Amino acid sequence: MVGITSYGAYIPMFRLPFAAIAGGGRKAAASGSGGEKAVANFDEDCVTMAVAAAMNCLEGLDRAGVDGVLFASTSYAYKEKQAASIVAKALDLRRDVVTADFADSLRAGTTALRAAIDSVKAGSARTVLVVASDCRLAAPRSALERNIGDGAAAFLIGTTDAAASIEHHHFIADEIIDVWRTDAQPFVRSWEDRFVVEHGYAHSLTEAVKGLLQKSGLSPKDFTKAVLYSPDGRSYAGVARAAGFDAKTQVQDPLFGKVGNTGAAFAPMLLVAALEEAKPGSKLLLASYGDGAEAFVVAVTEPIGKLRGKRGMSWHLQRRAELGDYDKYLSFRNLQPTEFDRRAGQGVSATVHFRDRSEDISFHGHKCRKCGTEQFPFQRVCFKCFARDDFDEIRLSDRHGKLMSFTFDFFAGSPDPPLIVTTTEVDGGARVYLQMTDASPKEVKLELPVEFTFRKIHEYGGTPNYFWKCTPVR
Repeated sequence: MVGITSYGAYIPMFRLPFAAIAGGGRKAAASGSGGEKAVANFDEDCVTMAVAAAMNCLEGLDRAGVDGVLFASTSYAYKEKQAASIVAKALDLRRDVVTADFADSLRAGTTALRAAIDSVKAGSARTVLVVASDCRLAAPRSALERNIGDGAAAFLIGTTDAAASIEHHHFIADEIIDVWRTDAQPFVRSWEDRFVVEHGYAHSLTEAVKGLLQKSGLSPKDFTKAVLYSPDGRSYAGVARAAGFDAKTQVQDPLFGKVGNTGAAFAPMLLVAALEEAKPGSKLLLASYGDGAEAFVVAVTEPIGKLRGKRGMSWHLQRRAELGDYDKYLSFRNLQPTEFDRRAGQGVSATVHFRDRSEDISFHGHKCRKCGTEQFPFQRVCFKCFARDDFDEIRLSDRHGKLMSFTFDFFAGSPDPPLIVTTTEVDGGARVYLQMTDASPKEVKLELPVEFTFRKIHEYGGTPNYFWKCTPVR
């Protein structure tokens, strides 16, 4: 049976209170009234979040078995460079893995999921990793800014121990200008709310759901949960009622006021949340929207119990830190004039990047074949036994480590000073000079347990350059 054999999710640690967006300042934000949304750190984007969700999905699994990577997003920085290849390299997958990007639609995530299932069914791949991730930008203090959040979801599609399978599907294609963004526009734009909901979202999604029910011969009472895309915190209830579902008991919480609409990753993230609570034998209805709509019947099977304990939505919802300063958020997004511009300069050397990509992107180190000493970066001579050119490459990204030294740099031009710079010893012995992220100086101490996370190291030349950072184990 072809289906979902593993899942993972990622929600950034920072939450921006709506009170801060409205100009209430730290005091209003601290009151906790009005909800919040998830916002990526200044060193995160759709690619880094995709890698984080994929690592959660692949934890404990043999990565050599992954045959393909499908990446879905509407906010990828490059317009002529594939993101799936970066994700595959960061995950240290096989060189002959098939990669493809899905973009330009809010339902790109579920479209990629369907493509992966079709690929495995057709026999062109045995196991395909699907990652949907978005870090969209709305105009500051616009009505749309409250609804948009950041996040990612990942699914492994295969035939062994499938925990959920797609039994039926139905698609609707529609042409409507409701929510859009061109290459020249940094901010997502939207037409009048009532038009967007009534003529776009509600019309297409209801048609897709009803078409699915008719095609499958199922009724709303046959489903444990309906996982519905929604542009805001209210509209999904109307669609649920129109399709015959109980909006209070049968619909998955869309997490507005906690995370927000995460674009192409929104419906996939809600599916992860539903799978975390699903029991064998239950059925889920998954529906996403964007230039039409698509709906799926998801049947949950016995192996779902083996996936308990994954870092899914619930784990990330508990891991949060408040970003009560709206000006800092604007600085994170390069929307606030500052003395230091992270995008300045000529950019990274393509030659240097090519030469160092196994170290920088895959986070590979060297292990001496003579004495077993591990070291980073690559060396020609072992610093312990002095053996020359006798090393094996090893992956460090999925290990833990501990801090051996650290410093707080207030002059580095970081949008969130101080920049925490560390010497970290990776389990196994290699010592690496790394920046620390998602951490407060108050919690930094010697021998602090850390794990590793793929992040933007800078944006010189206006293009992102990636490396690994350490972050406290939480």
